[in-house]
Amino acid sequence: MQGERIRVVVVDDHELFREGLVQLLRERGIDVVGQANLGAEGIRQTCEVNPDVVLMDLNMPGMSGIEATQRLSAAAPLVRVLVVTVVADERNVTEALLAGACGYLVKDAPIDQIIDGIRAAARGESLISPRIATQLVRRIRQPTKVESGLPGSELTPREFQILELIARGMDNVEIARTLFLSQHTVKNHVSSILVKLQVENRIQAAVRAVRRGIV
Repeated sequence: MQGERIRVVVVDDHELFREGLVQLLRERGIDVVGQANLGAEGIRQTCEVNPDVVLMDLNMPGMSGIEATQRLSAAAPLVRVLVVTVVADERNVTEALLAGACGYLVKDAPIDQIIDGIRAAARGESLISPRIATQLVRRIRQPTKVESGLPGSELTPREFQILELIARGMDNVEIARTLFLSQHTVKNHVSSILVKLQVENRIQAAVRAVRRGIV
């Protein structure tokens, strides 16, 4: 995406918030190519204009943002979905991430954090609000044993170690520094973890790992 304007569709039924966000995004060089107030309309526009990122609210009449995210993951798998919503409880966060969202931000986040989330999504990376990440790991961690045969049970000791750091919110640079590894080595381990856990991104890996007691 370097040198290109990021193309975004905004899906939110709150008109004042949506229009205000669209204006702020355009002022900061983000190319808003569509906006919708319903999940179904957001899916239709996304399939038509093929943006890089969709900003998705969760609480909308009719189709929920979680269902819309799930449908978009199937209909337009290359489009990244970034949730931007007022809902910050662990159940909604978990469901949204497992539905295919690559990040999760709250609406009271600074606009610069939302911009960072959009840019991270466009690069194929993930961003989640720090306070949500802390709540998520604390509340969904349960003392369960890893069942033999479940995705993740075949991780190597080093992959388990890296997965735990991912669940703590560390990026590859921080993991490499902590474990005294090269970033290239960490990247290879992360790719292997995603394949073994059968997930698409590191946030989904962290959520699935914590829910199943892997870390």
